[in-house]
Amino acid sequence: MKKKVVLAFSGGLDTSYCGVYLSKELGYDVYAAIGNTGGFTQQELLQVEQRAYDVGCKHFVNLDIAQKYYDETIKYMVFGNMLKNGTYPISVSSERIVQAIAVAEYAKKIGADYICHGSTGAGNDQIRFDMIFSIVAPKVEVIALIREKNLSREQEINYLRENGIHMDFKKAEYSINKGLWGTSIGGKETLHSLEALPEEAYPTHCTKKEEEACTVTLTFTKGELTAIDGAPYDAVAAIQQLQSVAGAYAVGRGMHVGDTIIGIKGRVGFEAAAPMVIIKAHHLLEKHTLSKWQLFWKENISNFYCNSLHEGNYFDPVMRDIEQMLLSSQQYVSGDVLVRLMPYRFDVIGVKSPHDLMDDAFGSYGEMNKAFTGQDAIGFGKILGLSNKIFTTINHD
Repeated sequence: MKKKVVLAFSGGLDTSYCGVYLSKELGYDVYAAIGNTGGFTQQELLQVEQRAYDVGCKHFVNLDIAQKYYDETIKYMVFGNMLKNGTYPISVSSERIVQAIAVAEYAKKIGADYICHGSTGAGNDQIRFDMIFSIVAPKVEVIALIREKNLSREQEINYLRENGIHMDFKKAEYSINKGLWGTSIGGKETLHSLEALPEEAYPTHCTKKEEEACTVTLTFTKGELTAIDGAPYDAVAAIQQLQSVAGAYAVGRGMHVGDTIIGIKGRVGFEAAAPMVIIKAHHLLEKHTLSKWQLFWKENISNFYCNSLHEGNYFDPVMRDIEQMLLSSQQYVSGDVLVRLMPYRFDVIGVKSPHDLMDDAFGSYGEMNKAFTGQDAIGFGKILGLSNKIFTTINHD
């Protein structure tokens, strides 16, 4: 009997190469599985399925994991306002975790001999996939053809052409990973430190003019986006709806530079209109509704959680502990946030919340104190500075 291999399939250059090589050169029965996190249209999914059969796959399955992705990952990234290095909403990093789990579970379900992923040997995804596969499906052997053969994108393109595979090879010059929580873009410009990605490299283009700027109202309920301009949505649909609105302004673009899991510096472009707007809006609402020390400790543990998730350490039990703290912190994070959308930029204007701690009944900053007297302030200042006064007095040179 032929060996059975599950191919983590996206329909891009790397996984298309793997499909041809596994079926033609190795003679395996290839089961293509896409971990669909909600970033594809139905038409795009049909195109990915057709590509799977074109490159020799025996079977194709769409693993719908959008809700799982939100419930187990995105929700906590919003609660923690998580941006890797203050820039990147770890779109692909977090997505790979739930995709790897889903593919590994599918491989076990059908009794596969192998799991194949299309990661190179110079990036983070290889580590994430290898780690998750070894935990979820430890008895299934992992194949990584691009890494094992140390292939360049040009070599892959030539191989596919030689085998009669027709695709947009100009577009294939860029590695694009599209999901519910944003899209990453890698190309020749991201291999170095200076150049920006050209406009055509971004999948979403600006279709709005300056005079078409608009204000949207985002409603959060206990930290979760539940309505847009008064219209209620479930979690996944809310992100998709905001993406369609904000994406037309091409907001949320950036270039992430950071330390990879394997120790080298990495650079990748991204577009994440909905994630960036949601995170910035949520963070402003938290500034109005959380205490000073809640904000302080949330920032610290969120940075740890973000980095751990980025590096694939999803199964460490400390991650569940942090999730409980983040969940608890959202009890009063409810209200409306106004966001102004303009071509290539956005402003978070203000909030309206029944839990807003900026209550003028206690005073107006820089204007009027109502909860204490001037003499109270003098005494408070003396007591607050007492420990420092003692130290500097005793240790005065």
